[in-house]
Amino acid sequence: MAGGGRVRFNVGGQVFETTTTTLANAGRDSMLGALLDSSWNVSSAGGGGVAEYFIDRNPACFAVLLDLLRTGSLHVPPHLPEKLLYREALYYGLLDHVRAARWGAFDGDRLRLAASVPGRAPGDGTAIRAAPDGGCCVAHGGAVRVYNWMLDERRPVSLDHSQVNDAAYLDAGTLLIAARERLGRCDGGMAAFSAASGELRHRFRVAHDRQVKSFTAGALAFDQDSSLFASCKGRLNEYGIGVWDRATGEQADFFYEPPGCALGDADKLQWLDATNALMVATLFPKADNCFIGLLDFRAKNVAWSWSDAGAAASLDDKRVLHAIAMEDERSVCVINQYDDLGFLDLRSGAGGVRWSSRSKLMNRKVPGEESCYPKLATHGGQLFSSMNDSISVFSGPEYVLTSTLRRSHGGAICDFSIGGDRLFALHNEENVFDVWETPPPPII
Repeated sequence: MAGGGRVRFNVGGQVFETTTTTLANAGRDSMLGALLDSSWNVSSAGGGGVAEYFIDRNPACFAVLLDLLRTGSLHVPPHLPEKLLYREALYYGLLDHVRAARWGAFDGDRLRLAASVPGRAPGDGTAIRAAPDGGCCVAHGGAVRVYNWMLDERRPVSLDHSQVNDAAYLDAGTLLIAARERLGRCDGGMAAFSAASGELRHRFRVAHDRQVKSFTAGALAFDQDSSLFASCKGRLNEYGIGVWDRATGEQADFFYEPPGCALGDADKLQWLDATNALMVATLFPKADNCFIGLLDFRAKNVAWSWSDAGAAASLDDKRVLHAIAMEDERSVCVINQYDDLGFLDLRSGAGGVRWSSRSKLMNRKVPGEESCYPKLATHGGQLFSSMNDSISVFSGPEYVLTSTLRRSHGGAICDFSIGGDRLFALHNEENVFDVWETPPPPII
C-alpha cells in the first residue's frame, strides 16, 4: 500500500491515521482487514501518497475500535453506550475482537459479576442454558426467552402453552427444546428452532413398531459426532431414551426402559466421550427412588448403575437431587438436600455414595427465603454447585472449596449454566439472571 503503509480514514468528519500493520490485526474477514487485499482499488487522496477512505459512521466508536486493534485492549469511555459500540463493531466485522477483549478465558476462581438481567416473562423461570457464543436462553413455562451474547433479547420461542422440560444449544444458531405432551393433544416432544428468529426448523418424531407416536420429551443431550438423545414417555408405557441423527433429524434408535431402570423420567442426560456411553439420572423428587446408570447403545445394555432403592428410609435420608459425571469420567458427583457433595465410583460395580459435608461450610440460607434444589456443573477441571443464593467453586484433585459466587439480591438460584466463557445463574425472584465473566488478562 502506498505512503509507507499509512492509511487515513475520515469517519463522520473526523480524521484518523493508522498503519497497514494495525489494520492487519482486524483479520481478512473484517471490513478494515479487507482493505489490505490487493483486489481493492486503492488510490491516494490529493496526491499525498496516503490512502484515504471516507466512512459515514460514528467517529467515537471508531476511535475505540482502532485503539483495540493497536493495543489489544478495550477501553470504552463512560459516555459511550456499549450497545452503540457493539453495533459499530458489527459493521466493521470486529465483533469477535470486542467479545474477546470484553472477557477472558473462563476461570471459576476469577469470575466477576458482569450484568444482571431482569426477567420479562410471568411466572418462575425453570431453566437457563448458556450458548456457545456467550448468549443464553431462559425457559418460562411454555416459552423460551433467547438472548444474544450482548444480552439483547431476541424473538422468543413459544410452544403454545406446552410445558418446556429442557433446552439445549446444538450450536450457536440452533436451539433444541423438549416439551411435555398435553392430555388429549398430539403436541410435546422435541424440536429444533432458530436461536435468532425463533422459527421452527425441525420436529423430531418417535416411532414404535413403525408407527409414529406422540410423546413427552424430558432431559436432552448430544454427543460430539452424530446423535441427539432425549428421555421419552409415550402414552402406552413407551418409556426410554430416544436417539436421533443430527444430520437428518430422523430417529436412529430407542433404548426401552428395562425393569428397575427409570429412563423415561430422567432428569439428567450426559454423554461421556471416553466411555462412549450415556449417563442417565432419575432423581428425587421426580422419583421416590434415585437411579443413575450408564447406557451402552452398542451392546444394548446398562453397563453400570446405582440406585437407592431398598435402602432403609428415615427422615434423615440423604436424597440425591442432582448428578453430573466428572470430566475424567471416573466418577459421578451427586448432591443431596443438605447440600452435601457425594461421589460414585464408575470403575466399581458395587459401593454406595461417598459423602462429604464440606459444602455445608458455605451454606447460607436466609430465614424465610424460598429455597431451590441445588444443581451441579463441571468446567475446566472445576466443580460448581449452587446452594441457595450462591454458587460454590471446587478445584484440584480433591475438589477443595476455592471460591464462592454471590450477589446481594435476586433470591435463591434455581438453575445455572456454563458456556461461551460465561456463567449464567437464574434466580427464582422475578426471573432475574446474573452473568459472570472472567476479566481479560492484562496487556503487558
